[in-house]
Amino acid sequence: MTEMPTGRGHESTDLATVTYLPGAGPATDASPRPAAPALGGTTEPTDRAAVVESARRVLEGRVSPAPVDLDKADVDLDAFDDRPLIPTWAKSPEGWAMYAGVVYRSRQRAFRRWVRRQRTNRGHVAQFKRGARRVQDWVVGFEGIQTQALAHQAHVAAKEARAAARAARYTPALMKNKKEVALREADRTQTVAMQAVNAHKQAKKYRRRLRAMRAGAAYGPPVAAITGGYVEAGLFGASAGALATFAGGAFAGRHLVTEETDWSADWRSLGDGDPMTAPMLDEVFRRAKVIGAEESLHLVQMPMLDARGAWSAVVDLPPGIPAKKAMRCLPEIAGALGVEEAQVSLTKPKGKGSRAGRLEIYVSKDLPFTESAEAGPLLALEAAANFWGRIAIGPDVRGLPISISVVERSGLIGGEPGAGKSASGNVILLAAALDPRVILWLADGKGGGDLEPFEPLCEYFEGDADPEAFYEMLKAAVRDMKDRYALLKKLGKRKVTEELANKYPLLRQKLLWVDELMFYTTDDDFGKKITKLLRNLVSRGRAAGIITFCATQKPGSDVVDTSLRDLLSIRWALRCTTPEASDTILGKGAAAAGYSAKTIEPEMRGAGLLWAEGSNPVMVRADYYTDDQVELLLKRAYDLREAAGTLPEGPKTLADQLRELDDDDAAVLAVLVDVFNAYDQQAKATDASAAVDWLPGSVLLDALRAAGLDITAEKLGALVVRTADEKKTKKEWEGSRVNGYPLAAVARTVQAKYGLTA
Repeated sequence: MTEMPTGRGHESTDLATVTYLPGAGPATDASPRPAAPALGGTTEPTDRAAVVESARRVLEGRVSPAPVDLDKADVDLDAFDDRPLIPTWAKSPEGWAMYAGVVYRSRQRAFRRWVRRQRTNRGHVAQFKRGARRVQDWVVGFEGIQTQALAHQAHVAAKEARAAARAARYTPALMKNKKEVALREADRTQTVAMQAVNAHKQAKKYRRRLRAMRAGAAYGPPVAAITGGYVEAGLFGASAGALATFAGGAFAGRHLVTEETDWSADWRSLGDGDPMTAPMLDEVFRRAKVIGAEESLHLVQMPMLDARGAWSAVVDLPPGIPAKKAMRCLPEIAGALGVEEAQVSLTKPKGKGSRAGRLEIYVSKDLPFTESAEAGPLLALEAAANFWGRIAIGPDVRGLPISISVVERSGLIGGEPGAGKSASGNVILLAAALDPRVILWLADGKGGGDLEPFEPLCEYFEGDADPEAFYEMLKAAVRDMKDRYALLKKLGKRKVTEELANKYPLLRQKLLWVDELMFYTTDDDFGKKITKLLRNLVSRGRAAGIITFCATQKPGSDVVDTSLRDLLSIRWALRCTTPEASDTILGKGAAAAGYSAKTIEPEMRGAGLLWAEGSNPVMVRADYYTDDQVELLLKRAYDLREAAGTLPEGPKTLADQLRELDDDDAAVLAVLVDVFNAYDQQAKATDASAAVDWLPGSVLLDALRAAGLDITAEKLGALVVRTADEKKTKKEWEGSRVNGYPLAAVARTVQAKYGLTA
């Protein structure tokens, strides 16, 4: 503090510096200092005088300051000790106070965060609830779904059994046939109901056993911890066990999964690994625009997971919505499920209880028919096959075997190149070859040799892709059809049956197989003629035991006339490049109804939509036989036909053809042809270039009498008409020149009378 004096008699001003130190006072006055006036208060007059007096002393210099040591130790607060990056001030009281404050504030904030979190779904209590719920869900498991489905089936079967028993009971005994049918139906339904009830009981037993095992694994440790703690340490030990149980439950429920199961928050699907549920199906059909936003499906069969890892369910659509509407929305449903179109199968259930609005859903785990095909059942067949029965085609998407009957049927197989038409056709061709009663007529329009292994078994084979030769084959088939109908008319029968075919060789089943039909029907010279004959065979030959199958790449109207294509009742559409191409095989409108071979992936070789029986096509993959297996089966077929005596005969001689005519003149001409052949072979035995084209009439008459035909020279001359020059011609024979008959005259007579040539 610096003050300036104002009194007279001072010529100069001396400045005095006063430094106040805490606790220091005037050296000459040891009396206690008066208390400082209160802040905001008033000062008494006596106190004010004391203050003035003290200030005067200071100004007069009569106050000496007490000696004070102002020197302090020189401390470097930035110095470091042996521990790196820890300054010295950190070990000072101020540093420790700072540390204590940081720890206190962090603990306080952490506690506040913990308190705030307890009121959310991430609190420990909420975690324990989630953990307990998850443990309970694990204990319950998924066996209840199967048990519930079996219970529903048992309930339905029992209901049907009661109805059948009631019908059998109240059917009058006078109605004997109906009574027997009702009793058989009652026995059958009762057996089915008992099997369903037993299956339900076994499922419940299996479910209880698994639940008991999982309950012991889940709830055994907590119970043991609480009980053991109580026994060892009383209430304190029980509390410790309960706390450990609480910690374990909170650990099990530490992660939130509500976002994964909430469809409105995050879209999930079967493709993401989620199980099929009723809410999922409702949401899928809503997203596919099959049902409205406020509508839902009615579950007839709960979603179930089979041994192949595929999901299946049976649902009823809301009233007024047919199943065909959902089947037309197959791409949208597959997209909502998160899988490929080929993995989803939507079909209408068959049999009793089916409805227009009932739909069966089957979703494969992976793309079907991409694994290696298994060996077909024909390899395990020891005896001959029965082409009159059902033919095993291959498995469907569920792995169930599919078989069809081709009796009085005809078929069409189509698809893009490389889709597996040849392998699919082998299923039917091999089944026919292994039945020694079936006559094979095969035509290969490809000319590539796919049908060549079957040639030794064929009665008629065209493998050169020759339209003219195929046309001749069809004409022969039409003649055979007429002969069959003539025999049926004589027998008084309307159609060929298995019994008739076994009794009359002419009525044996005949399979006419045409590969690459497009090559034949598009020929400029014979295409229309071939189409006309094929249409005749397909429309009329079924009842005569003639089965026709055609295979081609794209059977459009420009390839196969619609009048012929519509008569082919069995349709098998392998992979096609467009829905329109699929419709040319399955029929117009099939793709719009949800059946399109366009959805078949290239990896699904040999798979196709088979429309043979029922109202809907079925996705089937043909059984595959390797080249070695085909060769083995054809060797077995050859042995079977050889043992049965049904191997095709070689080319018939002119004499044999004449004998089959069952005519007296034809029999005479057959003997003449044989005599000329015998002398010709005898001459060639000594001279390969020799040829016998003339024989004396006496030689021919002797041969006819030896064959049991009593004919005179006049009758022979009248039958075999010779020209004037031929009659006058004489040749040397055994030392004499005699008249005879030339071979040309015999051949001319056969040609003119019967239309046959050598």
